[in-house]
Amino acid sequence: MSATTDVTDPAAGVAPTTAKGSRRGIDPGLFRELSLIPAIVVLGLIGFIVSPAFLTSDNLIGVAQQSTELSLLVLATALILISGRMDLSLESTIGVAPVIAVWLVLPTSGARFTGLGLLPAWTAIPLCLLVGAVIGAVNGFLVLKLRLNGFIVTLGMLTMLRGLQVALSEGQSLVELPPSFTYLGKASWWGAPAAIWICGVLFALGSAALAWLRHGRALYAIGGNAEAARTAGIRVDRIVFIVLVVGSVLAAFAGILYSGHYGSISATQGSGWIFQVFAATVIGGVSLNGGKGSVFGALTGVLTLQLVVNVMTLAGVPPLWNQFLNGAIIIVALVISRFASGEKQE
Repeated sequence: MSATTDVTDPAAGVAPTTAKGSRRGIDPGLFRELSLIPAIVVLGLIGFIVSPAFLTSDNLIGVAQQSTELSLLVLATALILISGRMDLSLESTIGVAPVIAVWLVLPTSGARFTGLGLLPAWTAIPLCLLVGAVIGAVNGFLVLKLRLNGFIVTLGMLTMLRGLQVALSEGQSLVELPPSFTYLGKASWWGAPAAIWICGVLFALGSAALAWLRHGRALYAIGGNAEAARTAGIRVDRIVFIVLVVGSVLAAFAGILYSGHYGSISATQGSGWIFQVFAATVIGGVSLNGGKGSVFGALTGVLTLQLVVNVMTLAGVPPLWNQFLNGAIIIVALVISRFASGEKQE
């Protein structure tokens, strides 16, 4: 009877493991999800010892504000990795989508950067999200329909989009942005930046989708064994395609928040972010092999990285060490995950 249930219900493949884990005592998935909470507490104590200013509301809100754009990329990466795929082009999408949107709406003259002026300024945000969706759809077509290697495709897309971003922006920062485009990045709601509230809502929706929606739970089955999921009746290609599109839209939205926050779009916006994204996602418990991880765990990964950077800044450590630290954190997280899970690696 149990075998029949596993085949007919695509989401049932996750439930038996959870139930079995609960009978043993501690669910490994819950352990991975909460594993960074003690680290965050310790970082808080260290930060307070280093500088009393660490626990001030201004500093903590600043850390949260700086985490918003990166957290959206991490949310997108977590969903894609859970489905067993990878998208490196998210790093470029956060920059090229805003550039294309602004290029289409800015006037052809009278500004430092001349655009096409084809559409009214209020359409900049919808255009940016649409560009993100198109990038995700192209990636999905190349990977799922043409069966090209996802890593190589998205790496090529990253390079191509970065070149397009530099070419359209003419290598300069775009500073004359439409007010509607910068509102979300600058506005404050209920005493905190609007971007923090927006990211909180998006993470809650992502967590709820993975926990309660049938297609969301199916991502774990797809990431664990795509062929078995397909045999169980799950539309694997369709769901993965949607996830790739949603991931690119989230990256484009992160570009909106980032551009609004700083009031400009840099020609190199997003460059090098993919290292931080994977560092936060991996230490948050999301498996690079697919089928494991959670949105909450990914969020704790972002907060951990940002708190480390903040504590190092307050301690006077040069920011040149940040990239080294991100790489070291990824390696340590992989080692810990390997021995904590007991999985055999090839």
